[in-house]
Amino acid sequence: MSQDEPDLDAAYGLKTPDDSKRLYAAWAKTYDAGFAARMDYCLPERVVQAFVECRPRGPVLDIGAGTGLVGAHLAAADLGPVDGVDISQEMLDVAAERGVYRRLFIGDMAARLDVADGTYQSVVSSGTFTTGHVGPEALDEVLRVAATGAQIAISVSKAHFEAAGFAKTFAKLEGQITALELKTVRIYGDKAEGDHALDEGYMALFGRR
Repeated sequence: MSQDEPDLDAAYGLKTPDDSKRLYAAWAKTYDAGFAARMDYCLPERVVQAFVECRPRGPVLDIGAGTGLVGAHLAAADLGPVDGVDISQEMLDVAAERGVYRRLFIGDMAARLDVADGTYQSVVSSGTFTTGHVGPEALDEVLRVAATGAQIAISVSKAHFEAAGFAKTFAKLEGQITALELKTVRIYGDKAEGDHALDEGYMALFGRR
């Protein structure tokens, strides 16, 4: 990692949407070959594997699409069409080079996305609901853009799940969701090193009533 390249501690320390935009603008071009490769970042693949087992249908919204790691795995599973939203235009520019998205657009999950109610038959998100990023309040927006009967898969880091109160939020949403299942998953693979190498998250799998 170069001295100028952002790291996980910087990402987890984000406070505002503008902070996120600045960090990911600086990180976009080196994210895949640097961080993702160095940390053996396998969460996107594992989320998509669990998602596909739920037999989702398109169109799919990839929340926090970043450089398109989830989109690439969805394409490999022949699932689509896929749209991607992220707070960073620079990250989306990298994702666009993969050629796997129907549409990529800027959006902040703390606000309202430029998406009509019930647009998507499936919603997936990997690595976005985590410390310094998106909290449980964004689940309302996830459900707004999901169609009745939609399949949803969202990863949440364990530390963030507990600290931000995701369990209470899911309980409040009981009348809007079905078949909630939480699966523990490692965020990084066996090649990862450093303080975060053994970090875990939950995969929240559920349907939209």
